[in-house]
Amino acid sequence: MKKIRFGILSTAKIGIKMVIPAMQKGTKCEITGIASRDRDRAESAAASLGIPKHYGSYEAILDDPEIDAIYNPLPNHLHVPLTLKAMDAGKHVLCEKPVAMSAEEAEQLLAASISFPGLKVMEAFMYRFQPRWDRVKTLVDDGTIGELKAVHSFFSYYNDDPQDIRNVAVMGGGGLMDIGCYSINGARYLFGREPQHVSGVTEMDPEFGVDRLASGLLDFGSGTSVFTCTMRSPNYQYMKIFGTRGHIHMEWPFNPELDKESHLTLTVNDTTKTETFAPVNHYTIQGDRFSEAIINNTPVPTPLEDAAANMKVIEAIRRA
Repeated sequence: MKKIRFGILSTAKIGIKMVIPAMQKGTKCEITGIASRDRDRAESAAASLGIPKHYGSYEAILDDPEIDAIYNPLPNHLHVPLTLKAMDAGKHVLCEKPVAMSAEEAEQLLAASISFPGLKVMEAFMYRFQPRWDRVKTLVDDGTIGELKAVHSFFSYYNDDPQDIRNVAVMGGGGLMDIGCYSINGARYLFGREPQHVSGVTEMDPEFGVDRLASGLLDFGSGTSVFTCTMRSPNYQYMKIFGTRGHIHMEWPFNPELDKESHLTLTVNDTTKTETFAPVNHYTIQGDRFSEAIINNTPVPTPLEDAAANMKVIEAIRRA
C-alpha cells in the first residue's frame, strides 16, 4: 500500500515529542526527512527518531522530490509563509494550529490554495480524530441530549518562560492562540455553524505582551459557548455540553493521556452513565486520515475554510 512521504519543518518540541513518533506508527504515512536551519539539530533529531534524511534548511527539504507532504509545526508567524512555500514546491501540507496569525492571513492562504487544486492543506486540530469526539458529535446531532443550548470549557497550563515562543508576541504567542483556539473550534464543531456575535476579556502579561488569560462568549443564536484559557494555572481541561434533555461532560477533551482510557459522562432525563474509550493516538489517526485524502484525492477531514473561520472568531475575541 502506498505511503505518503512526509518531511518535517523544524525540530519543534511538539513534532519531536508527540507528532513524529505517532505518525511513524501510521499505516498510510512515513517520516522521510526533517529540516532545521541548524543542520546539527536536524541530524541529531533524525538520528534519535530513525528518520532517513536530514536537511540544513527549509528550502532543501522543500526541493527534495522524495518528499510528498510537509508537516509544519513552526511558530505561528511562520505557518502561512512556509505553507505557501511548500505549496509552491508542490507539497501537500499538514499545518499546526492556529493556521495563521490573523483572519486576513488565513484568507490569503485559503485563496492561494485554490490555485493548487491538486494539493491538500489541513490545519492540525488532532482532537477531532479521537473516537470519543465522534461519539459526542453523534449524541449532539441525533438529539440524544435534546437541542444544544450551551458549551462550557476550560483549558490551562502554567508557562512563564520568557524563552518559550508562546510568550513571544511577534511569534503569535498567548493563550488564546495556543489553547483558546481549541475551545472555539470545539464549540463551532458541535453547533455546526458560526457564532453570530462574540465578546471577550483578556488579561495581558505586562512583560511579554501576550494574553496570559482569556475568556470568551460565543453567541450561536439558539445557544452559547463560554470558555476560559490561561497560561498561568496548573494543567487542566474540561468541556461540558448542555442540551434541553441532558448533558455531556468530558475531562481532558483535547489531549487526554494517549496510553490511558478516556471517558465521557452522559446524563439524559436524570439518568447518568459513563462511556469508556480505549486508548488511541489522535496524532497517528490524523496523519493517516490526511494521507488517505492525498492517496485517494478526496477532501481533507477539516478543510481550510474551517481554519479560516476559526481564525475569524479568534480575531473577533481579541478585538472585543
